[in-house]
Amino acid sequence: MEGMDDLQMTCFQIIAAVGTAKSDYVNSISLAKEGKFDDARELIKEGDKAYAEGHDVHLKLLQQDAAGEREPVAPLILLHAEDQLISTEVCKLMAEQMIDAYERICALEK
Repeated sequence: MEGMDDLQMTCFQIIAAVGTAKSDYVNSISLAKEGKFDDARELIKEGDKAYAEGHDVHLKLLQQDAAGEREPVAPLILLHAEDQLISTEVCKLMAEQMIDAYERICALEK
């Protein structure tokens, strides 16, 4: 079974991956604001890759719990990792909407 140190490291993997994704999503908004829409959408794709990495690690934890392969625990760090997953997903949705909005605004200004 996975020890607490292993669980903490796994949680930090999730946090690091989705933290990268969140940064990519937020930075994509800045690119869109500058009119760099293709770059902004490319950064969304990069964020999606990082998010998928964190999501996959989280899914593996859930599968291990369901299979009884590890002690079911809910330490603060795991809650934080899950919170980061959720907030990053919201951040992505907002970034996509902001890119579309900036693109429409730029089209109207021309």
